[in-house]
Amino acid sequence: MQCMRLEDMILVSVDDHIVEPPDLFANHLTSAWKARAPRVVRKKDGSDVWFFEGQQFPSIGLNAVVGRLPEEYGMEPTSFEQLRPGTWNVHERIRDMNANGVLASLCFPSFPGFCGALWSKTRDKGVSITMLRAYNDWHIDEWCGAYPGRFIPLALPPLWDPKAMADEVRRVAKKGCHAVSFSENPEKLNLPSLHSPHWDPFWSACSDEGTIVCIHIGSGAPMSFTSMDAPVDVMLTLQPLEIAACAADLIWSRVLRAFPKLRIALSEGGIGWVPYLLERADWVYRNHHAWTHQEFGSTLPSEVFREHVVTCFIDDPVGIANRHAVGLESITWECDYPHSDTTWPRSPERLAAHFVDVPDAEIDAITHRNALRHFRLDPFAHIAVDQCRVGALRALARDVDLSVSRKLGKPVSADRTKPITSQDVVRQLASAFKSPAA
Repeated sequence: MQCMRLEDMILVSVDDHIVEPPDLFANHLTSAWKARAPRVVRKKDGSDVWFFEGQQFPSIGLNAVVGRLPEEYGMEPTSFEQLRPGTWNVHERIRDMNANGVLASLCFPSFPGFCGALWSKTRDKGVSITMLRAYNDWHIDEWCGAYPGRFIPLALPPLWDPKAMADEVRRVAKKGCHAVSFSENPEKLNLPSLHSPHWDPFWSACSDEGTIVCIHIGSGAPMSFTSMDAPVDVMLTLQPLEIAACAADLIWSRVLRAFPKLRIALSEGGIGWVPYLLERADWVYRNHHAWTHQEFGSTLPSEVFREHVVTCFIDDPVGIANRHAVGLESITWECDYPHSDTTWPRSPERLAAHFVDVPDAEIDAITHRNALRHFRLDPFAHIAVDQCRVGALRALARDVDLSVSRKLGKPVSADRTKPITSQDVVRQLASAFKSPAA
């Protein structure tokens, strides 16, 4: 079977990232509030950090290495000049998306944390809610609003108050935003667990508004190390699989059964592991529910999962080969620009290699139709379908420089004969988050 030409694919990425620009809060706060807003500070070492309420939040190199040589990947803080402009400038982002043949993108935040945990840690909750709403307004109105049909808006929730979360879901829904971020393990943020009815106002609002809840790896706990002397490769291997624990939490929680219209997206976790997890969940239910007192009625845990949970992958040939066991109607794709796992600018080529013998209708489902349905985006209301395809978008970006550059500086470990360990990474991060030099 000859599969679809890569030039004819339509790509929608449900997981990319923003390095927030310095003027983020310029247009969405009063003069009085601007004095308390996060601001960008240049340190003596030349790196740029966001500074807020006495803390600094650097742009870590590994989170924005797109366009760099892999030999220069590392955890050191960077400046805006060291980053590819598409990481923080929306106009350059569109050019980079065109160069990669990507029609639309959902972008998670950087310095506030993937689910906005920064705002929940701020003591003055009046400041918290004001900054959070300003961030959401900037993201929806300026970042996504600059190019209608090219971005899926994503809101951050005020995690400290479920009623306020519900109010914010409803507020941004009126602005056309139907996706909200949440934590993979709120208990790790010193909040009630996924199993607590504490979150019911939030789930209810998302159900009512048709808002999908996006749960990104690393949104509930810091990087997980098996030991401090383990090579950092262990963490890089296991990090996506952390989302499997969240998936198990969701399957066995009351949430998906109590809110039948709720949809949850698992971001950056891959899909190859899903068939076994679902197989195991069904086995556990059949063999143990008599004493664990779980009740799914006439359905199975796997069926509940596939009905409610949207999955996504970057580069996952095992998952594609087992797509029907994963749940074809739930699979979406991500580019992960500008993080180190991204397939930019060769995403279409990487995907096409995995789509041999996959029918065109299934390719369309995976590359864009599922995403457009679950995330409620209609790009074709703004752009003709034929202009949304990989070939057409790349034709708009022939002048985009795709060459790699050397700007990030030294890697974490100066000794390239010695593997970088977890302790090296922890030490580098600790240094990056120290108070700015005067």
